[in-house]
Amino acid sequence: MVTTPVTELTDRARDIFRAVVDGYVENGMPIGSKTIALASGLNLSPASIRGVMQELEELGLLASPHTSAGRIPTERGLRLFVDGMMQVLEPSEDERAAIESRVGGGGPVEEALAATTAALSGLSACAGLVMVPKRELTLRSIGFVPLSPDQAMAVLVSEDGSVENRVVALPPGMNPSALVEAGNYMTATLGGLTLVEARARVERDLAAGQAAVDMAARALIEQGLVVWSEDAARRPVLIVRGQGRLIDAAAAADLDRVRDLLDDLEGKQEIAGLLDSARAGDATRIFIGAENKLFALSGSSVIARPFRGPGGRVVGVVGVIGPTRLNYARVVPMVDFTAATLARLMG
Repeated sequence: MVTTPVTELTDRARDIFRAVVDGYVENGMPIGSKTIALASGLNLSPASIRGVMQELEELGLLASPHTSAGRIPTERGLRLFVDGMMQVLEPSEDERAAIESRVGGGGPVEEALAATTAALSGLSACAGLVMVPKRELTLRSIGFVPLSPDQAMAVLVSEDGSVENRVVALPPGMNPSALVEAGNYMTATLGGLTLVEARARVERDLAAGQAAVDMAARALIEQGLVVWSEDAARRPVLIVRGQGRLIDAAAAADLDRVRDLLDDLEGKQEIAGLLDSARAGDATRIFIGAENKLFALSGSSVIARPFRGPGGRVVGVVGVIGPTRLNYARVVPMVDFTAATLARLMG
Protein backbone atom coordinates (compact mmCIF):
# COMPACT_ATOMS: atom_id res chain seq x y z
CA MET A 1 0.00 0.00 0.00
CA VAL A 2 1.36 3.44 -0.96
CA THR A 3 1.77 5.79 1.99
CA THR A 4 0.34 9.27 1.71
CA PRO A 5 3.22 11.79 1.79
CA VAL A 6 2.96 14.03 4.83
CA THR A 7 3.40 17.05 2.54
CA GLU A 8 0.03 16.27 0.95
CA LEU A 9 -1.77 16.87 4.25
CA THR A 10 -2.98 20.34 5.14
CA ASP A 11 -1.65 22.00 8.27
CA ARG A 12 -5.00 21.40 9.96
CA ALA A 13 -4.97 17.72 9.01
CA ARG A 14 -1.40 17.28 10.30
CA ASP A 15 -2.28 18.94 13.61
CA ILE A 16 -5.35 16.77 14.13
CA PHE A 17 -3.53 13.63 13.03
CA ARG A 18 -0.69 14.37 15.47
CA ALA A 19 -3.22 14.93 18.27
CA VAL A 20 -4.78 11.52 17.60
CA VAL A 21 -1.37 9.79 17.56
CA ASP A 22 -0.20 11.55 20.73
CA GLY A 23 -3.39 10.71 22.59
CA TYR A 24 -3.38 7.10 21.43
CA VAL A 25 0.28 6.61 22.38
CA GLU A 26 -0.41 8.05 25.83
CA ASN A 27 -3.44 5.95 26.83
CA GLY A 28 -4.08 3.37 24.12
CA MET A 29 -7.68 4.50 23.68
CA PRO A 30 -9.53 5.96 20.66
CA ILE A 31 -9.39 9.74 20.56
CA GLY A 32 -12.59 11.67 19.89
CA SER A 33 -13.14 15.09 18.35
CA LYS A 34 -14.30 16.60 21.64
CA THR A 35 -11.10 15.51 23.35
CA ILE A 36 -9.00 17.10 20.62
CA ALA A 37 -11.08 20.30 20.70
CA LEU A 38 -10.57 20.66 24.45
CA ALA A 39 -6.93 19.64 24.71
CA SER A 40 -5.17 20.55 21.48
CA GLY A 41 -5.56 24.31 21.40
CA LEU A 42 -6.50 24.17 17.71
CA ASN A 43 -9.45 26.54 18.14
CA LEU A 44 -11.66 24.26 16.02
CA SER A 45 -15.13 22.98 16.72
CA PRO A 46 -15.70 19.27 17.31
CA ALA A 47 -17.70 19.18 14.08
CA SER A 48 -14.78 20.58 12.07
CA ILE A 49 -12.39 18.14 13.69
CA ARG A 50 -14.72 15.22 12.94
CA GLY A 51 -14.75 16.21 9.28
CA VAL A 52 -10.95 16.18 9.08
CA MET A 53 -10.78 12.89 10.96
CA GLN A 54 -13.15 11.37 8.43
CA GLU A 55 -10.86 12.54 5.62
CA LEU A 56 -7.86 11.00 7.38
CA GLU A 57 -9.78 7.76 7.76
CA GLU A 58 -10.54 7.73 4.05
CA LEU A 59 -6.79 8.10 3.41
CA GLY A 60 -6.16 5.00 5.52
CA LEU A 61 -4.33 6.90 8.26
CA LEU A 62 -6.98 6.61 10.98
CA ALA A 63 -9.51 3.93 11.85
CA SER A 64 -12.63 3.80 13.98
CA PRO A 65 -12.50 0.63 16.10
CA HIS A 66 -15.77 -1.13 16.93
CA THR A 67 -18.58 1.38 17.38
CA SER A 68 -16.46 4.01 19.11
CA ALA A 69 -16.80 7.59 18.00
CA GLY A 70 -13.06 8.05 18.47
CA ARG A 71 -10.22 7.23 16.10
CA ILE A 72 -6.89 5.47 16.39
CA PRO A 73 -3.96 5.63 13.96
CA THR A 74 -3.59 2.68 11.61
CA GLU A 75 -0.24 0.98 11.07
CA ARG A 76 -0.03 2.96 7.84
CA GLY A 77 -0.69 6.13 9.82
CA LEU A 78 1.97 5.27 12.38
CA ARG A 79 4.46 4.72 9.58
CA LEU A 80 3.64 8.18 8.20
CA PHE A 81 4.07 9.68 11.66
CA VAL A 82 7.41 7.94 12.32
CA ASP A 83 8.89 8.74 8.92
CA GLY A 84 7.65 12.30 8.46
CA MET A 85 6.34 13.93 11.63
CA MET A 86 8.05 12.50 14.71
CA GLN A 87 10.11 14.84 16.88
CA VAL A 88 12.43 12.71 18.98
CA LEU A 89 12.85 13.23 22.72
CA GLU A 90 16.42 12.63 23.82
CA PRO A 91 16.93 10.44 26.92
CA SER A 92 17.16 12.34 30.18
CA GLU A 93 20.32 12.36 32.30
CA ASP A 94 18.73 9.84 34.69
CA GLU A 95 17.81 7.52 31.81
CA ARG A 96 21.31 7.72 30.36
CA ALA A 97 22.83 7.02 33.76
CA ALA A 98 20.55 4.00 34.28
CA ILE A 99 21.70 2.45 31.01
CA GLU A 100 25.38 3.29 31.43
CA SER A 101 25.50 1.91 34.97
CA ARG A 102 24.36 -1.51 33.76
CA VAL A 103 27.03 -1.59 31.07
CA GLY A 104 29.77 -0.52 33.46
CA GLY A 105 28.91 -3.05 36.16
CA GLY A 106 31.80 -5.38 35.31
CA GLY A 107 31.65 -9.14 34.89
CA PRO A 108 31.18 -11.19 31.73
CA VAL A 109 30.00 -9.41 28.60
CA GLU A 110 26.86 -11.56 28.45
CA GLU A 111 25.84 -10.37 31.94
CA ALA A 112 26.38 -6.73 30.98
CA LEU A 113 24.28 -7.21 27.86
CA ALA A 114 21.48 -8.84 29.85
CA ALA A 115 21.55 -6.11 32.50
CA THR A 116 21.53 -3.36 29.88
CA THR A 117 18.61 -5.00 28.10
CA ALA A 118 16.70 -5.15 31.38
CA ALA A 119 17.37 -1.44 31.97
CA LEU A 120 16.17 -0.58 28.46
CA SER A 121 13.04 -2.64 29.06
CA GLY A 122 12.25 -0.81 32.28
CA LEU A 123 12.77 2.64 30.80
CA SER A 124 10.82 1.99 27.59
CA ALA A 125 8.00 -0.09 29.15
CA CYS A 126 8.65 -2.64 26.39
CA ALA A 127 10.46 -5.95 26.24
CA GLY A 128 14.17 -5.36 25.69
CA LEU A 129 16.03 -7.40 23.09
CA VAL A 130 19.71 -7.83 22.35
CA MET A 131 21.22 -10.19 19.84
CA VAL A 132 24.45 -11.29 21.45
CA PRO A 133 27.47 -11.63 19.18
CA LYS A 134 28.37 -15.27 18.74
CA ARG A 135 31.37 -15.86 20.94
CA GLU A 136 34.38 -16.87 18.87
CA LEU A 137 36.31 -19.34 21.01
CA THR A 138 40.08 -19.01 20.66
CA LEU A 139 41.74 -22.31 21.42
CA ARG A 140 44.51 -22.82 23.97
CA SER A 141 44.56 -26.61 24.23
CA ILE A 142 42.47 -29.68 23.41
CA GLY A 143 42.75 -33.09 25.01
CA PHE A 144 40.87 -36.39 25.00
CA VAL A 145 40.17 -38.51 28.10
CA PRO A 146 38.99 -42.11 27.53
CA LEU A 147 35.67 -42.97 29.20
CA SER A 148 34.96 -46.39 27.70
CA PRO A 149 36.06 -48.45 24.67
CA ASP A 150 33.64 -46.49 22.47
CA GLN A 151 33.55 -43.02 24.12
CA ALA A 152 35.97 -40.28 25.16
CA MET A 153 35.63 -36.85 26.73
CA ALA A 154 37.04 -34.02 24.65
CA VAL A 155 38.29 -31.17 26.85
CA LEU A 156 38.67 -27.75 25.23
CA VAL A 157 40.42 -24.92 27.02
CA SER A 158 40.05 -21.48 25.43
CA GLU A 159 42.39 -18.51 25.70
CA ASP A 160 40.07 -16.80 28.20
CA GLY A 161 40.46 -19.76 30.57
CA SER A 162 37.00 -21.24 30.05
CA VAL A 163 36.78 -25.02 29.85
CA GLU A 164 34.19 -26.99 27.92
CA ASN A 165 33.70 -30.76 27.80
CA ARG A 166 31.95 -32.87 25.18
CA VAL A 167 31.52 -36.62 24.92
CA VAL A 168 32.54 -37.97 21.51
CA ALA A 169 32.14 -41.43 20.01
CA LEU A 170 35.29 -43.40 19.25
CA PRO A 171 35.77 -45.60 16.19
CA PRO A 172 35.80 -49.33 17.06
CA GLY A 173 39.18 -50.58 18.26
CA MET A 174 40.79 -47.16 18.66
CA ASN A 175 44.09 -47.35 20.53
CA PRO A 176 44.37 -45.03 23.58
CA SER A 177 47.61 -43.71 22.13
CA ALA A 178 45.58 -42.18 19.30
CA LEU A 179 43.79 -39.98 21.87
CA VAL A 180 47.12 -38.63 23.08
CA GLU A 181 48.36 -38.14 19.52
CA ALA A 182 45.22 -36.27 18.48
CA GLY A 183 45.33 -34.00 21.54
CA ASN A 184 49.03 -33.22 21.09
CA TYR A 185 48.55 -32.35 17.43
CA MET A 186 45.54 -30.11 18.08
CA THR A 187 47.19 -28.24 20.96
CA ALA A 188 50.48 -27.72 19.11
CA THR A 189 48.93 -26.78 15.78
CA LEU A 190 45.65 -25.05 16.62
CA GLY A 191 46.49 -22.98 19.71
CA GLY A 192 45.54 -19.32 19.22
CA LEU A 193 43.08 -20.06 16.42
CA THR A 194 39.29 -19.74 16.43
CA LEU A 195 37.16 -22.80 15.69
CA VAL A 196 36.59 -21.62 12.13
CA GLU A 197 40.30 -21.04 11.60
CA ALA A 198 41.15 -24.37 13.25
CA ARG A 199 38.85 -26.35 10.95
CA ALA A 200 40.34 -24.66 7.91
CA ARG A 201 43.89 -25.36 9.13
CA VAL A 202 43.16 -29.05 9.81
CA GLU A 203 41.49 -29.54 6.44
CA ARG A 204 44.43 -27.87 4.70
CA ASP A 205 47.08 -29.85 6.59
CA LEU A 206 45.32 -33.16 6.11
CA ALA A 207 44.76 -32.54 2.41
CA ALA A 208 48.44 -31.64 1.95
CA GLY A 209 49.63 -34.63 4.01
CA GLN A 210 51.32 -32.31 6.51
CA ALA A 211 49.54 -33.67 9.61
CA ALA A 212 51.78 -36.34 11.16
CA VAL A 213 48.95 -38.35 12.68
CA ASP A 214 47.52 -41.77 11.88
CA MET A 215 44.05 -42.35 10.46
CA ALA A 216 42.43 -42.99 13.86
CA ALA A 217 43.72 -39.73 15.29
CA ARG A 218 42.77 -37.91 12.12
CA ALA A 219 39.16 -39.07 12.44
CA LEU A 220 39.06 -37.97 16.06
CA ILE A 221 40.45 -34.52 15.27
CA GLU A 222 37.87 -33.94 12.56
CA GLN A 223 35.04 -35.18 14.77
CA GLY A 224 36.08 -33.02 17.72
CA LEU A 225 36.14 -29.83 15.66
CA VAL A 226 32.80 -30.63 14.05
CA VAL A 227 31.17 -31.17 17.47
CA TRP A 228 32.38 -27.84 18.81
CA SER A 229 31.63 -25.89 15.63
CA GLU A 230 28.06 -27.19 15.47
CA ASP A 231 27.56 -26.50 19.17
CA ALA A 232 28.84 -22.94 18.81
CA ALA A 233 26.41 -22.33 15.94
CA ARG A 234 23.55 -23.33 18.24
CA ARG A 235 24.54 -21.03 21.10
CA PRO A 236 21.72 -18.73 22.24
CA VAL A 237 22.14 -15.47 20.37
CA LEU A 238 19.17 -13.59 21.76
CA ILE A 239 18.48 -12.15 25.22
CA VAL A 240 14.92 -11.04 25.99
CA ARG A 241 14.08 -9.14 29.17
CA GLY A 242 10.86 -7.57 30.47
CA GLN A 243 8.13 -9.58 28.74
CA GLY A 244 5.82 -8.77 31.66
CA ARG A 245 5.90 -5.08 30.73
CA LEU A 246 3.95 -5.88 27.58
CA ILE A 247 0.82 -6.57 29.63
CA ASP A 248 -0.50 -3.16 30.60
CA ALA A 249 -4.02 -1.92 31.25
CA ALA A 250 -4.72 -1.33 27.57
CA ALA A 251 -3.29 -4.70 26.54
CA ALA A 252 -5.39 -6.50 29.15
CA ALA A 253 -8.45 -5.66 27.09
CA ASP A 254 -6.96 -7.60 24.18
CA LEU A 255 -5.58 -10.76 25.76
CA ASP A 256 -5.52 -12.62 22.46
CA ARG A 257 -3.04 -10.08 21.09
CA VAL A 258 -0.90 -10.34 24.22
CA ARG A 259 -0.93 -14.12 23.99
CA ASP A 260 0.13 -13.95 20.34
CA LEU A 261 2.96 -11.56 21.21
CA LEU A 262 4.28 -13.74 24.03
CA ASP A 263 4.13 -16.72 21.68
CA ASP A 264 6.18 -14.71 19.18
CA LEU A 265 8.82 -14.06 21.84
CA GLU A 266 9.15 -17.80 22.42
CA GLY A 267 10.28 -18.19 18.81
CA LYS A 268 13.71 -16.75 19.50
CA GLN A 269 15.24 -17.92 16.25
CA GLU A 270 12.61 -16.04 14.25
CA ILE A 271 13.15 -12.89 16.31
CA ALA A 272 16.92 -13.28 15.94
CA GLY A 273 16.38 -13.47 12.19
CA LEU A 274 14.38 -10.24 12.28
CA LEU A 275 17.06 -8.47 14.30
CA ASP A 276 19.73 -9.80 11.97
CA SER A 277 18.05 -7.91 9.13
CA ALA A 278 18.77 -4.70 11.07
CA ARG A 279 22.55 -5.34 11.02
CA ALA A 280 23.12 -3.64 7.67
CA GLY A 281 23.97 0.04 7.87
CA ASP A 282 23.95 2.38 10.85
CA ALA A 283 20.33 3.51 10.90
CA THR A 284 17.72 2.46 13.42
CA ARG A 285 15.14 0.11 11.90
CA ILE A 286 11.48 0.36 12.89
CA PHE A 287 9.13 -2.51 12.04
CA ILE A 288 5.47 -1.60 12.64
CA GLY A 289 2.89 -4.35 13.02
CA ALA A 290 2.16 -6.39 9.93
CA GLU A 291 5.06 -4.78 8.04
CA ASN A 292 6.83 -7.88 9.31
CA LYS A 293 4.85 -11.10 8.98
CA LEU A 294 6.23 -12.37 12.29
CA PHE A 295 4.02 -9.87 14.14
CA ALA A 296 1.03 -9.86 11.83
CA LEU A 297 -1.21 -11.41 14.52
CA SER A 298 0.08 -9.69 17.63
CA GLY A 299 0.20 -6.21 16.08
CA SER A 300 3.58 -5.40 17.61
CA SER A 301 6.41 -3.08 16.70
CA VAL A 302 10.17 -3.56 16.90
CA ILE A 303 12.78 -0.82 17.11
CA ALA A 304 16.32 -2.10 16.54
CA ARG A 305 19.79 -0.70 15.96
CA PRO A 306 23.14 -2.45 15.37
CA PHE A 307 26.12 -1.84 17.62
CA ARG A 308 29.74 -2.22 16.65
CA GLY A 309 32.89 -3.65 18.19
CA PRO A 310 36.62 -3.38 17.46
CA GLY A 311 37.41 -2.17 13.97
CA GLY A 312 33.86 -0.91 13.45
CA ARG A 313 32.53 -4.42 12.80
CA VAL A 314 28.85 -4.96 13.61
CA VAL A 315 28.73 -7.46 16.46
CA GLY A 316 25.11 -7.32 17.58
CA VAL A 317 21.74 -5.60 17.55
CA VAL A 318 19.82 -4.07 20.46
CA GLY A 319 16.19 -3.05 20.50
CA VAL A 320 12.74 -3.30 22.01
CA ILE A 321 9.45 -4.92 21.12
CA GLY A 322 6.11 -3.55 22.22
CA PRO A 323 2.60 -2.68 21.06
CA THR A 324 2.27 -0.57 17.92
CA ARG A 325 1.14 2.30 20.14
CA LEU A 326 4.54 2.57 21.84
CA ASN A 327 6.04 6.03 22.24
CA TYR A 328 8.30 6.06 19.19
CA ALA A 329 9.55 9.62 19.78
CA ARG A 330 10.89 8.63 23.20
CA VAL A 331 11.95 5.03 22.59
CA VAL A 332 13.85 5.44 19.30
CA PRO A 333 16.54 7.75 20.75
CA MET A 334 16.69 5.53 23.85
CA VAL A 335 17.55 2.53 21.65
CA ASP A 336 20.08 4.66 19.78
CA PHE A 337 21.79 5.66 23.04
CA THR A 338 21.84 2.05 24.26
CA ALA A 339 23.47 0.91 21.01
CA ALA A 340 26.15 3.60 21.36
CA THR A 341 26.75 2.56 24.98
CA LEU A 342 27.10 -1.12 24.04
CA ALA A 343 29.51 -0.17 21.26
CA ARG A 344 31.77 1.42 23.89
CA LEU A 345 31.53 -1.78 25.96
CA MET A 346 32.45 -3.98 23.00
CA GLY A 347 35.26 -1.68 21.92
